[in-house]
Amino acid sequence: MELNDRDHRLISALGDGLALVERPYLVLGQSLGMAEDEVIARIQAMKDCGIIRRFGIIVRHHELGFRANAMSVWDIPDHQVAEVGRILGDSPEVTLCYRRPRRLPDWPYNLFCMIHGRDRPAVEAAIAALVERYGLGSHAHAVLFSTRRFKQTGARYGRRAAAE
Repeated sequence: MELNDRDHRLISALGDGLALVERPYLVLGQSLGMAEDEVIARIQAMKDCGIIRRFGIIVRHHELGFRANAMSVWDIPDHQVAEVGRILGDSPEVTLCYRRPRRLPDWPYNLFCMIHGRDRPAVEAAIAALVERYGLGSHAHAVLFSTRRFKQTGARYGRRAAAE
């Protein structure tokens, strides 16, 4: 797929997120001088050819009362990490799951799972449930609770171009 100037402007605008309105693609299109159906078609075309791999939301969990947030890190054998990652990623307790390379000798962990809860005991119970449910007790893991919040944004690509 060949990207044109309108596609680049669309990608840049998507980094700012969608308006929380009934027809967010209409509002986005209006800001870019595009029709709603063109915005939807261009996003779908970019998704279909792999330019856009994921399209998701960022939830400001703290404002929703989820004040305890932990990254549970796991040392999973390489031949099992894809399968375990899929299983954990599909678990309702896990809000984000991804694989990263180990940094030996100090960091043996290769699977990371974010879990949000209203308090620490709830998060600890969720992790214990995952260990029990999926038989992960023999795998080394650690739980790293957040101590501060960072600004959450979507991916940013290039500079925001002015609408034509």
